Amino acid sequence: MSDAGGRAFAPLIPRAPARALPWLSVVAGSAAVPLVPVIAPAPLLPPCGLLMLLAWRLLSPFALRRWAAAPLGFFDDLVSGQPLGSAVLLWSLCFLALELVDTRLLFRDFRKDWLLAAAAIAFCLMGGRLVALPLTAPVDTAILLQIAGTALLFPLATWIAAAVDARRNYA
Repeated sequence: MSDAGGRAFAPLIPRAPARALPWLSVVAGSAAVPLVPVIAPAPLLPPCGLLMLLAWRLLSPFALRRWAAAPLGFFDDLVSGQPLGSAVLLWSLCFLALELVDTRLLFRDFRKDWLLAAAAIAFCLMGGRLVALPLTAPVDTAILLQIAGTALLFPLATWIAAAVDARRNYA
């Protein structure tokens, strides 16, 4: 009568904490990167907050409101050291672009989501480079490596978001 995993009697998360889990996972992703004790001369660590934001948006479009990118980007700007307002603008533009793509595409699969996430990651990282650094700074190769590495980590972020989403089934 019960399923093999024993989830039939697992307690449900109340409604308010269940709605806060996507926000908390993006905040945790934004706060995790500055806490990693790595001193790198070039940007090598992926923007985990952006990864989680894109994973939630592409996996469960109604988990985060359309305006959620602005306050989450503001928090990311505060903890990452980027100029204040850069992630607010870039993340909001990514959300708007994903809304536009959602209205145009008839169906999506994981490969299209991965491609959309890679384009959004490239847009945000290149836009952050243009905002934070002078044009003559020799960081283009490092930014391209960071874009490639971050795009390759998108399936892991989607898996984390899916695991959290499965846990937050509220009544």
